[in-house]
Amino acid sequence: MLNRKELDPDRSPAARFGVRLRTLRDEHGWTQEELADRLGYSGTHISAIENGRRPPTPRFATRADKVLGTGDRLERQGRSVRQPALIEGLPEYVGHEAQAAEIRLYDVGVIPGLLQTPEYATVIAKSAVKRGAITLDQADERVALVAKRQAALARTPSPQVFVVLDESCIRRSIGTPDVMDAQWDRLVEFAELPNTVLQIAPFDLGERRPLSLPLYVLTLPDRKLMSYAESAQHGHLERDMVSVLPLLAAYHQLQAEALSQASSMTLIEQLRKGTP
Repeated sequence: MLNRKELDPDRSPAARFGVRLRTLRDEHGWTQEELADRLGYSGTHISAIENGRRPPTPRFATRADKVLGTGDRLERQGRSVRQPALIEGLPEYVGHEAQAAEIRLYDVGVIPGLLQTPEYATVIAKSAVKRGAITLDQADERVALVAKRQAALARTPSPQVFVVLDESCIRRSIGTPDVMDAQWDRLVEFAELPNTVLQIAPFDLGERRPLSLPLYVLTLPDRKLMSYAESAQHGHLERDMVSVLPLLAAYHQLQAEALSQASSMTLIEQLRKGTP
């Protein structure tokens, strides 16, 4: 047991699979080499999977279910590794977000999870199911994460939350009119909190817009900075201050160019009333 590496199941779907595999192996009292012999793999292969460095293939997961007597649990969990519900890097970011003293976010196209109503979040998740991008269970996981992130904001002391939304976020119709009405109400309620600021970056910013992709910047309790940005399939968590500071500067510039909170609320109210 010397140098036994502690595993973080929230780091990624592959890490969660690795933790499950190690737990089952320990319950049987087998070493990695002994499990490897039973599965027809090398001990190095078992180690890589348990540590989340290598995703399980369908053959491996099915074989492990048979050897460990777990029905089809590992095979099903293996599918979530190959087709994760959450973008890689997001679970780790969420852990830091739940402890941050200040949260700054900018989003484009959809209302970000921290501000979504359950109904809005459900429509988005079910749409991904219809496209075949995720399973129904994975959709439930995404909706549950939205609720978990919002619950983490209700702590003492409360974090300061600064939000800039591209105008497309509030104009893009998601679900039924009732879903959108409730979502606009949620934005107004959020803006009225004593620890929040909500602004809209209007379309006519044009080339003055310093950011074009979603961005999150966290200020941790020790005042260290961290940023998080997503591509279509991956999330990148940046801890290097030299890299984060220019992003923070761009965010401050975006706040200066965006509508004030009062003007942003006026725009949302116009949408609620159906006026341009």
